[in-house]
Amino acid sequence: MTDMSNPKGNVLLEVNNLIKYFPIQKGMMKKTTGAVKAVDDVSFFVREGETLGLVGESGCGKTTAGRCIIRLYEPTGGEAFFRSSLVQHANGGGDQATQGMVDIIKLKPNEMKQIRQEISMIFQDPINSLNPRMTVSDIVAEPLTIHGRYIKNESEDMIIRLLERVGLRPDHLRRYPHEFSGGQRQRIGIARALSMNPRLVICDEPVSALDVSIQAQTLNLLQDLQRDFNLAYIFVAHDLSVVQHISNRVAVMYVGKLVEMADAETLYLTPLHPFTDALMSSVPKADPKYKSDRIIMQGDVADPSNPPPGCYFHPRCRYAIDRCKTEAPVFRELKPDHFVSCHRSEELQLRGV
Repeated sequence: MTDMSNPKGNVLLEVNNLIKYFPIQKGMMKKTTGAVKAVDDVSFFVREGETLGLVGESGCGKTTAGRCIIRLYEPTGGEAFFRSSLVQHANGGGDQATQGMVDIIKLKPNEMKQIRQEISMIFQDPINSLNPRMTVSDIVAEPLTIHGRYIKNESEDMIIRLLERVGLRPDHLRRYPHEFSGGQRQRIGIARALSMNPRLVICDEPVSALDVSIQAQTLNLLQDLQRDFNLAYIFVAHDLSVVQHISNRVAVMYVGKLVEMADAETLYLTPLHPFTDALMSSVPKADPKYKSDRIIMQGDVADPSNPPPGCYFHPRCRYAIDRCKTEAPVFRELKPDHFVSCHRSEELQLRGV
C-alpha cells in the first residue's frame, strides 16, 4: 500500500489498492476460467477543489476506476474513503488520513444513495447518457426526484438558473435531447450532474465526442463551475493536451495499474516513468516548424487477462532490465508528492515535453 497518509491539503477522496476484475466465463455452464484485470491495485487521492487528470491508453482501466468509485461497477477489492457530510459510518479504526471519512466500497445501498448526492458523474457520450423520452427539465430534475428533494416551483426555478449557468436558455426546458447539438447535450449532462450540488464530479472523457471549438468552451465552463462551486474533479481522458489544460495533478495508468502521479507541470516536464515519457512525446506542439521526435513504443499492449510477470510495461520498455521481467515495482513516493512505479526511476534521465 502506498504511503499517502499525510498528503498536502485537505483530502476529499482517498483510494487505496482498488481492484476490479471481470470474470471470463466459457461454455454453457458459464464456468469461470480467468479474469480481466481492468483495475489492478490502484491508489490515489483527490484534494478538495482540485482536478486530478486520469490518463492512459484506451482500455487501461481509467473509466472502470471512476465507475468503481461511484459504484456503477462493484469493486473486487480495495478501499475508497470519502469525506462525506451526509453519511456517518464506522470505518473500524484506521489511520489519521481516514478518520472522519467513509469507505464507499463498504456502504450499504441506502447509504450509497446518500453518497451519490455528493458524488456525481458526467458521461462520455451525451447522446446515450440522456433519456430521449425525457425533456431537459425532467432530465435535470431526475436526481432531485430520486432523492426526494423535488419541490415543483422552487426546483423549477433552480433548474432554470442552472441551465442558464451552463449556457442554455429557459425556453430549452420543454425540449428533448435530439433537438440539441452535441455540445448542448453535454451541457445538459453537466447541469444534471450539478443539480444535487455535489462535492466531487467524475468526468468520463466529457469532451472527446465534441468538436475542438466546442471542447474549449466545455472545458472553460467546467473550470468556471469548479471555481464557483468549489468542485473537485476526476477528469478521465486520453487527450494529453486537454488534461494538461484542466488538471492540477495527473495520474497515468497502464494496463490497470497506476504507474505515475504528480502535479501536472512536474509530470509533463520531468516524468519519472518510461511510459509517461512516451506519452508526453506524443503531445502535439503548436508550431508548424517543429519536427516531431515521438518515442515509438515497440510491441503490443499487455493483455489484462494474462499480464506479463514483473512490470507490465517491460515488454515495451527500452530501459527494461532482468529485474523488470521478474519483480513487480512498488508504487512509491520518490519525490515530494510525486509517485512512481518503476525500478529505475532514480537513474533514468527522461526528457518530458
